Amino acid sequence: MKQHTRTLIVAFAVLGLGASVSSLYVHYQVLADPSYSSFCDISETVSCEAVLTSQYGSLFGVPVAVGGAVWSGLVLLLGLVGMSPSRTAAPSASPKSLASASLSDDVGRIAGYIFVLATVGLAGVLYLGYASFFILRQMCPLCVTMYVAVIGLFVVSGGVASQLSELPGRLGRDLRAVMANPMAATLAAVWIVTSVSLVAFFPREDTAATMASAPMAAPTETLGEVEVAQFEAWLDAQPRVDLGVPANGASVVVVKFNDYQCPACRQAYLAYRGIELKYAEEYPGQVAFVSLDYPLEAECNTGGIHASACEAAVAVRLARENDRAAEMADWLFSNQASLTRERVIEGLAEVAQVTDFDARYDEMLEHVRADAALGQKVQITGTPTFFINGIRISSTLRPAYFDAAIAHELENASEPAAAGPSEGQNQS
Repeated sequence: MKQHTRTLIVAFAVLGLGASVSSLYVHYQVLADPSYSSFCDISETVSCEAVLTSQYGSLFGVPVAVGGAVWSGLVLLLGLVGMSPSRTAAPSASPKSLASASLSDDVGRIAGYIFVLATVGLAGVLYLGYASFFILRQMCPLCVTMYVAVIGLFVVSGGVASQLSELPGRLGRDLRAVMANPMAATLAAVWIVTSVSLVAFFPREDTAATMASAPMAAPTETLGEVEVAQFEAWLDAQPRVDLGVPANGASVVVVKFNDYQCPACRQAYLAYRGIELKYAEEYPGQVAFVSLDYPLEAECNTGGIHASACEAAVAVRLARENDRAAEMADWLFSNQASLTRERVIEGLAEVAQVTDFDARYDEMLEHVRADAALGQKVQITGTPTFFINGIRISSTLRPAYFDAAIAHELENASEPAAAGPSEGQNQS
């Protein structure tokens, strides 16, 4: 294997870097695009989104994939540059040749540095792997790819590593050698700047939580007359679905099929909350906002990728009995990245002082299933899905258009939108 050591190290480092960058892309898209669906969200138990956005997907608000990218980049530089054939030729025994040796005296020492990095990386992936498989009980294909890369680097570098006891004493000299070599110094600077930039500027998970706890204003975007006319014409041409949700005297009924673990539902919640407040204040009783449960979890629906979505839906229903449903929904969206059954129970006790979650879970779950069955009947394919007076909105509209749709229906309504009741409805 020794003659192929450099090739294997570079290959595993590239594999790890590719997996880390792909994970960062998925993580960013989940935060930035409410309609994004990851290519590796395969089932309820195989999902990149579920693992990457969990409490184990970030450390101090920084995605762990940032650490993977930084780590892989360093290993790749050591393999490509430090173990380059032109730099790792065995030095002669003469003092002159030893004095002129630069960063790498031989493959063994560079492999020793990589072995140390791989040992640290292995400890990290063992912990994350345990959390993924035994706590979250979900698998992230990109994460597994990173695990393979780390284990491969550990095995390959460990097989040829040498001079391990000398590495602490040699580190200072090797760093000075890097700085003395223009190409090595430039690559090191690029690696440092890129690493710092990823840590400093990658969107934080707590940004959404901060937004969720802050007052939201009505949309500031202004639509032109032509845009409004075209949108209203589109609305008027759409079929209307009777969901059986009571209007209770309102002229406009806005129904949202919701999943508290769905990032797009959280984004819609943040984007539209100001609109709800606007109509509640300016048109009291005229616009009803109704949230129906459609958890993407097999326990209470046809399946999905969110392992605690049914528990979250039950928690809101239990909180409603103490008039704390809105606060519980806010808490769930604010803590979406860390939701587990145990965390939901803690939040319910904290927010609504409800402590009989387990005793009443099966009872309330039947109401959640009733909402999910209605969603299946009207062929919901993803969350959130909205119905504005029965008009299906399958993707998250820009707030200005969402506002315009409600205003148009309110203007055109000559009598309250009425329909029969639906068992288990969740009205906010």
